[in-house]
Amino acid sequence: MKFSFVNPGPNETLLKGEKTMISASPPLGILYIASVLKGREVEVSALDQAGEGSSIKEVVDWVMKEDPDILGVSTLITSSLTAPKIAERVKEKNPNVTIVFGNHHATFNAERILEKYPYVDIIVRGEGEQTCLELVNCLEEKRSLRGVLGVTFRHRGRIVSNPDRGLIRDVDPLPFPDRDLLDVEYHNTTIGVNVAPKKFTSFLSSRGCVFKCRFCNCANFARNLWRPRSVENILEELHLLASEGYEQLMFVDDNFTLNRKRVIKLCQRMRKEKIDVEWIGEGRVDQCPYTMLREMVKAGCRMIYFGIESASQKVLNYYNKRITPKQSEKAVANARKAGVDIIVGSFIIGAPNETKKDIQKTLNFTRRLNLDIPQANILYVCPGNLIWEEFKERGLLNEDQYWETGVCISDIYLGAVPLPEMRQMIRDYYRNFLRCPRYLTKQMLLTVRSPYRLNVAFSNLRRIGDIKDSINSFTSL
Repeated sequence: MKFSFVNPGPNETLLKGEKTMISASPPLGILYIASVLKGREVEVSALDQAGEGSSIKEVVDWVMKEDPDILGVSTLITSSLTAPKIAERVKEKNPNVTIVFGNHHATFNAERILEKYPYVDIIVRGEGEQTCLELVNCLEEKRSLRGVLGVTFRHRGRIVSNPDRGLIRDVDPLPFPDRDLLDVEYHNTTIGVNVAPKKFTSFLSSRGCVFKCRFCNCANFARNLWRPRSVENILEELHLLASEGYEQLMFVDDNFTLNRKRVIKLCQRMRKEKIDVEWIGEGRVDQCPYTMLREMVKAGCRMIYFGIESASQKVLNYYNKRITPKQSEKAVANARKAGVDIIVGSFIIGAPNETKKDIQKTLNFTRRLNLDIPQANILYVCPGNLIWEEFKERGLLNEDQYWETGVCISDIYLGAVPLPEMRQMIRDYYRNFLRCPRYLTKQMLLTVRSPYRLNVAFSNLRRIGDIKDSINSFTSL
């Protein structure tokens, strides 16, 4: 059988089909599944609409040309409306293809999707490697899906959800994701700046997270189980990527820094084995001591993201973030001292217990943190996270209205700061922050002293118009 995969583009570009510089990462979930299937002699192909900027028509034409027996469509909340349109048009042209949805959005909305979209046949819930392999075997042999764990499907006019499949506990035996399936030049951009101008890819060194942040779906998806790859297994893939010409990568783990001893060991081995790549990482602010960050920098870490979220302890407690503002200050100071070239701090505003005073306190906090790039995000919730469940239980959420798109808390809770006011606060904040002479002077001095930042600066000279547009988007929300 032939199994083709599509990674849909975001909902807002449903019909645009615009060819733009990609600010995306390879869809590793699809590529891992494809590698497992190829290892069992299943023919596979893949298209990344999100990465290529293809129109829906172009995606459907590609599927028709591939002529698969099974079409797998990866669905997140950001592509929840694009995916069904692709499925509908493919089914119109080829009623015999079996269309399978998977990933986070499909996992948390399996029955809803099948009820609304008759042209979607099967939902794969949770991790898909083993489930997709069994699915191929059942369809090829025309056997019942009753014995396949982790699938939801139709049977004799009703929807059936089989029991969940257990997580893959030992991830080392999995084959490496087959990046050659996709012909896309990936980059990573922040505020419109291409911070990975060389040959770039994403990399997964572990799966899952043990924390239960109430705004996040990842913990629920991975059932609060963290499963690291061994350092030896990681190094083997890193050597492979280096041999293929990759010079920059981003660790996209849910929690890369959970085990500092593992991070330090990995970084020391990368140096010892002369793996010459520049990389981007993320870290919880309570897990980033100077000693570990220094080892990361010596091993090629050039940029780090911190989930700081808020300067208000009551808001952090509501999110169940299990950090303090003091820890955020310490982590940023440690990263600066360790020599990280670009430090990004991510913030979330709009919690139901958050006042305008709390929001302003957070925005003011970012000015003191010595960040290179602050990212302010407005809280949206969707099926799979604990805030969604809270509001559902309180009778404040119409699931039928919002399950496909998610919803801003202020749209359903009168006690929250209204969305227009939050947008105005963010607009004013960025206008002042990004145009501050002191900030701009400091950034120029840091750039002059950093070969990585200089390379980023020169690589983006031709894109100055795009960068200005991106910065303006922050000041005109």
